Amino acid sequence: MSILSRIRTNWLGSVECPSVLCAKILISKCLGYAIICGSCIVKVPQLIKILKAKSGEGISLPSVTFELVAISATWAYGKGHNFPFSSYGESIFLAIQTSIIAFLVLAFSNQLTKGLVYVAVYAGTLAFLLSPSAPMSLLVVLQGANIVLVSFSKMIQAVSNYNNGSTGQLSVITVYLLFLGSIARIFTSVQETGDMFVVITYCVATLFNGVIAAQMIYYWNTTPSPQEQSKKSS
Repeated sequence: MSILSRIRTNWLGSVECPSVLCAKILISKCLGYAIICGSCIVKVPQLIKILKAKSGEGISLPSVTFELVAISATWAYGKGHNFPFSSYGESIFLAIQTSIIAFLVLAFSNQLTKGLVYVAVYAGTLAFLLSPSAPMSLLVVLQGANIVLVSFSKMIQAVSNYNNGSTGQLSVITVYLLFLGSIARIFTSVQETGDMFVVITYCVATLFNGVIAAQMIYYWNTTPSPQEQSKKSS
């Protein structure tokens, strides 16, 4: 029985559903769809910043790639398990925006062909994961690996920020929206899926998103390190 059906039948008196539980479910649903709506534009500030600067400076391509794999695994896992759309829907919009960011990082590094190949390979892989041909065992393994993927993705970016002495073209708006969204997703994942793989993944994402958010404050108004500046000028 779906979550909304449980609430509706409770109101009709045929199924007992405590008011506190119903409130949690409604809050979870509202948060879930709010996250999805926010995800449609969450990385737009990042995209605008890259396009204006015509540079992906400070953005780690390996970090973006790990993040893209993690997002895609969440999308395929949620769809494959028939979870409510409100519990994973943002993965669709995050995947689109993140793949564009990866392409732009390569394109503005004079690697346009690599960027096109990158997007083509990703699109083909994603199509397979979302198809009935993808075995459920593979999706489970990918979701389990998500904890490691998310950790690597965020750690690589955090280390890159530290080494550069700045956050480069990272958008503070995008970073903080992702941080707040991952916090909210812990609650919605507990309420709507009860899947510990998903819950732990968002706990880890919240931790590392918090680290990068803290770096945005720490490195505010700082310039890239001399090594990074010399790389840029060479």
